[in-house]
This record gives sequence, C-alpha cells and structure tokens, in this order.
Amino acid sequence: MTDVRMTGAGLRVYSNIGRQSSAIKHQQSAIAYLCGMSEEIYKGHISFVNYEKHFATIDYVKNGKARSVNCKTLDADGKKRHHFRMGDNVQFQLRLSDRGDKMTAHNVKFLYNTQLEVLLNKAMVENRFAGFLKKVDDEWLIKEHGSYIFFPLRLSRWEKPPAEQALNEVISFSIQNLDKPNQLVAELFSHDFIPEYRKAQQLYKDKKPVEATVVRVSPYAAYLEILEGKIQSKINLKEGQGEMKEGDKLEVVITYLSPQRIVVEKAGD
Repeated sequence: MTDVRMTGAGLRVYSNIGRQSSAIKHQQSAIAYLCGMSEEIYKGHISFVNYEKHFATIDYVKNGKARSVNCKTLDADGKKRHHFRMGDNVQFQLRLSDRGDKMTAHNVKFLYNTQLEVLLNKAMVENRFAGFLKKVDDEWLIKEHGSYIFFPLRLSRWEKPPAEQALNEVISFSIQNLDKPNQLVAELFSHDFIPEYRKAQQLYKDKKPVEATVVRVSPYAAYLEILEGKIQSKINLKEGQGEMKEGDKLEVVITYLSPQRIVVEKAGD
C-alpha cells in the first residue's frame, strides 16, 4: 500500500508498509508490557530479603545498566515454594506489579548460592555452626554468624521455644536435610524439651512399657497419647488385631524416638 501526497515540490509517494510493520511491533511490545506477557528471561542475584514483609530485591543488568527489582517470596496462595536468601542467584521474568505502577519480578527460580554451598560443604565435615535467632511472625529463623544466610529453625513439638532474651545471644545449631536443598532447616544443639519427653527418652532407653490412650481411630491406625497426653504417637492396625475405639487403654513400648517422631508398638507384640 502507498500514500500519495501533494507537496510544494510536487507529488511524493510514501510507503506505508514499513510504518505499519513498525507500528504493529510497538503495539505488540506495549501489550506485552502492560499485560506482563514478556517471555524474556533475566538472571540476577538477591541482594536483600525482608522476611517480615515477604519480599526480596534482585539486582541484575539490562542493556549494560545495573538495575534492581522486587519480587514476592510467597506465592498467591500464601505458600513459600523456596526459602530465598541473600546471595541466591536466580532467573526471573518481568511484569507490571498488581498496582500497575512499576515492574516486578515473577516466575523467580533459584539457581545456586555460592556462600550457601560453602556452608553445606562444611556441614558434611563438621555440622556445627554459630548464629543469631530472629523471629518473624510466629516463625523462628537463624542467621549464620559469618554470613547473611538465614535458615528456618525447626523445633520439636515437644520442645520449648527459645526465650526472648536468646535473640541477642550466639547459639549453636546444625543444618538438617542436607540431601534436600529446598528443605534446609536449622536445629538447635541445646534442646529445652518438656519433662514428659525426657521421661519418654528414659522409657525408650530402658525399653519399659507405658500406658497409652486411644484418642482417634482411622481405618488403618489408632492415634495415641501417652504421659498425660503430652506425647503423641500411633500404631498401625493389623488384620485380626481386634477393634479399637476412642478411650481404650493399652500398654505400648517406644521403639524409635527422635525430636521429630516417636514410634510405638503394642507391648508383647
């Protein structure tokens, strides 16, 4: 298609094809920008994490210029797919924020963290670290002393939470789930267990039976409470074992005990 115009110098012919093609490209870019449909993938590293407000800042380079952008550390459903840390190298895409006033990072994927890898390699040899506690909402985090690496603190259900004054003290911890990088947690070296758990430890060591009460029954298991209801466990129901109902009493022996799990079996089985 052409455009013929009368000018002072006479007739001049313009080609619309190039202009139309350019306009379409600009239109497509604008739509992609406004709708967050850009498929371009960027790489950068996390320079800041706000655990209280659940966002992180990513530093990256675009067209030779240093830039930064924020991202949410929780999904839309409020779940945390990855525990982001300072120093994480990530890849991401850009789109407009929910308010439409700035760009934000989405589809953020963890790639690696060199500083974290150093700590994990150390843990394979000597899994003992020093750090400081931090409380965010109802969760506890531990910041490793020599870095800005934070780990979620895993507490036993039978363990008393740290006291508020412990926030200013150096504590010792280990890193757990070393074979599961996305599920790394910290565990205290010094546990403050409730008295009933200490008693359960002694029962396990002595292999002595203890009375348990059935509090719930499913088709496959009976859920139990022992030591005044402070310790919870279950036993699998076997065919021909007889029916159990809520409130039944039975003697059990602790066959496995850890801060996260207690396994029992019916005494005499």
